[in-house]
Amino acid sequence: MGKDLADAEPAAAAIFSRADGALGFGLTATCFAGSEADLVRTEITQPAILTVAVAAFRAFEARGGPPPVAAAGHSLGEYAAHVVANTLSFEDAVRIVRERGRFMQEAVPEGIGAMAAILGLDIAAVERICAEVASGEIVSPANANGPGQVVIAGHAGAVRRACEAAPAAGAKRALLLPVSAPFHCALMEPAAERLATVLASVTFCDPSIPVYTNVDAAPVRRGQDARDGLVRQVASMVQWEDEIQRMADDGIDTFVEFGPGRVLAGLVRRIRKDARVHSVSDAAGLAAALDALES
Repeated sequence: MGKDLADAEPAAAAIFSRADGALGFGLTATCFAGSEADLVRTEITQPAILTVAVAAFRAFEARGGPPPVAAAGHSLGEYAAHVVANTLSFEDAVRIVRERGRFMQEAVPEGIGAMAAILGLDIAAVERICAEVASGEIVSPANANGPGQVVIAGHAGAVRRACEAAPAAGAKRALLLPVSAPFHCALMEPAAERLATVLASVTFCDPSIPVYTNVDAAPVRRGQDARDGLVRQVASMVQWEDEIQRMADDGIDTFVEFGPGRVLAGLVRRIRKDARVHSVSDAAGLAAALDALES
């Protein structure tokens, strides 16, 4: 993960080296040659994805890519957005997200929580299903990813009941997700409280460009508001669809996704069919994005 970017561009390689130094262990080796079992541990997954995202952006920047006028990220990606916006140093961010991953994993014992994707329903319909099946447990929308794609999270039993009820409400599909914890729901409040303590000790600068937040789907321009958004985000729904709509309404018509995979690029295309969208996850994607943006 990220190896060909590091091989192709010294600016990307430098980010991996800085991650190793900040964390005190060989994250680079885990990204480049680690096992799936290593990478799926949340306290490794989060700094690994952040590092690849920032490395991809630095490669783009070093090759003359146009500077961004705003930034955003889905869940963990919001930290990468703040690194790009100079709200946080990369070293602070990569250390924070390792702790964030550990806090989120430890907030709910394994097997107690679950997440599922509900396809073909809008957010209001999913909220109604969750309310109807909760039976004293927690289940709620966790990610509003785009038209007809809502992820829910909560107690495992309540999530299963929501999946069973969804087809009768018109859902095309409801499927449990292979995740290690029920992220972005009220069960994550203990993690949010622990993260707040960590973030209080870190310097947050005012972002150099607006950063649109998951929790409010609106731009922040002050460091203290950025910190608050990252705390609230842990136990709140990621309002990705509204976030992209707000960015587009504010005049942003071109989006470049940095990091492993192309999931967000696909979501942006579904949310705003008129948007220009590019992905930089490897050296080939970097070259393609630069060529497209120069034309």
